[in-house]
Order: sequence, then structure tokens, then C-alpha cells
Amino acid sequence: MFHSKITGLGYYVPENIVTNDDLSKIIDTNDEWIQERTGIKQRRHIIRGEDTTTSMGVKAAEIAIKRSGVAKEDIDFVIFATLSPDYYFPGPGVSVQRDLGLRTVGALDVRNQCSGFVYAVSIADQYIKTGMYKNILVIGSEVHSTGLDMTSRGRSVSVIFGDGAGAAVLSREEDLTKGILSTHLHAEGLHAEELIVKAPGMGQRWVTDIIADADPDDESYFPYMNGQFVFKNAVVRFSEVINEGLEANNLQVSDIDMLIPHQANLRISQFIQQKFKLTDDQVYNNIMDYGNTTAASIPIALTEAWEKGKIKDGDTVVLAAFGSGFTWGSVIIKW
Repeated sequence: MFHSKITGLGYYVPENIVTNDDLSKIIDTNDEWIQERTGIKQRRHIIRGEDTTTSMGVKAAEIAIKRSGVAKEDIDFVIFATLSPDYYFPGPGVSVQRDLGLRTVGALDVRNQCSGFVYAVSIADQYIKTGMYKNILVIGSEVHSTGLDMTSRGRSVSVIFGDGAGAAVLSREEDLTKGILSTHLHAEGLHAEELIVKAPGMGQRWVTDIIADADPDDESYFPYMNGQFVFKNAVVRFSEVINEGLEANNLQVSDIDMLIPHQANLRISQFIQQKFKLTDDQVYNNIMDYGNTTAASIPIALTEAWEKGKIKDGDTVVLAAFGSGFTWGSVIIKW
């Protein structure tokens, strides 16, 4: 039995900054309204033709691989988490494998939205623990901006999301006191329709139906979110899954050196921080600058926190996410 350890981190965000004031020019909203409800000041949007979900993932991965010291030919497997693939199929995992010039290693796509990176890390951890693979590239990358309803009709959702990518290389660690100590995953499909993009989907409404109806009021292919319901569930599940991880490793809240929550809403993160009585130095948030980048939010925040020296050798780091599905999870790491 082995542990897996994060040996390299990287992130990439588009250069195009979109402020709340920028959005107020096309949507009936304002900076005060957005900040009060989400904590977001700005986000990044791609410029069409310059970035895609895959290309951003590749850029983040190149940084992570370089920092890991692992040669590209030693990457054994690729796991790509996203809700916004370049194509309906194939998924971006194979595109990354191609664009990075990797060997014909396996490429797995994870569709768990905001919890995608946590799920992907858990999968990678299991492969490494069993000895099947030694070095796994894990990516979370999202392009939201091209799929949002950028009108006043969609203002409650469209102001929240941004584009970006983060990546991590997980490698075999023989010291069982280091690396990923445990992962914890959950889902409650009962509430799947509370945060959803309904179309296009093979089950009810495919592209042919959308084209045939040509309905300008059709909102099925834009994100829908029952905001208050999601918020109430998120704060409960965040707390539960963080405690689950701590208890599994005989740890106390006081043992947490750094909590990296999924950047869904600054109010959720602040609620969790207050509930666990954590200081500002124990929680890292960057939603103010990037918005909610779903599967990319944790690896972007984790990379930034590490780059700023907020995560050091021997620290206990907790990753936690909740999102569409409903799915949620946590990862407990001894850095």
C-alpha cells in the first residue's frame, strides 16, 4: 500500500478581466448587488479563439508537471474534471493527452461539476494506493462564459461564474504519514434538478428539439440554480464532510492548517469559517477575483495558496466541495 502525494501544482486563467461594472452594462445588475450576495468583484472570461477548456487545462498542466519534476513520459494516467468540455464527445482528457505529447496512457473524464476536482483526486488516489499507477495528472478546467445567459433574465446565475483551469500531479509516496490521508465522496441525486443545465441531453431535449422549436424563450440550455436551496444544503454538507474527514484521521478542527473550499460563494465559505472558528490564515478564498470556476476552483485556489507560502511541509490541508448533482466531498492531506 502506498500514499499519493501532490508533487506539482499549476493554474491558468484568461487575461480578459470582467468586472461587476462591466456586467452592469449588459445586465440589469450592479457591483453592490453582486458583492453582497456572492462576494465576487471580478472574474475571467475567455476570448473566443484564444482559449478553450482543453487549452487552459494544458497550460495549467504544463506548469504542474514542470514543478513536479516528473517527466512527461512518466505520467501514467490523466483525469480531467469539467462540466464544460470542448465537445459533447469525446471528453477533453484525450485532447490533453494529445496536446501534451503524452504516451498512449488512459484518459478519464469526470463529470461531477463543482465537486469534480475532489472526485478526480479521490480516483487518482485509489489508483496510486493500489500500486496500479505511479504518477497521475489531474486537471479541473472550465469555460462558463460562452454558455451563460448574459441578459437580465440570467443575472442570478451568470454573474457568478468564471473561466479558468488548475492542475495537480499526484505521485506515489511510500511514507504513509505524508500525502493524501483519506477522501470522502457523497451524492444525493434527489436534488439533481435544483442546479442543472437540462439541454442538450439525449433523455428529454436534444439539439434537434431545440432547433425544431426555435423558441427564443427556451431556457433549457442555460444553467438553472435554486440559489437559496443550494446554499442551505451546501453549508450543511460542507460541515458534514469536513468533520467526516477529520474524524477518519483522528484530527481536530484545531489541526487544520489550511482549508481550501470550493469557491461557490464567499458567503458559504465565511459561514463555514465561522462555524469551525477558523482564522483568516486557515481558509483560502479567491472567488473575489475569479468567480466560481466549478471544477477548476479548488486547484486554482490550492495553487495560489501554495505559491504564496500559505501551505508548508507538514501542514494539514483540507479540500472540500459541494455542487450540482448534488455531489460533495473532502480530501485530507498531510503536506
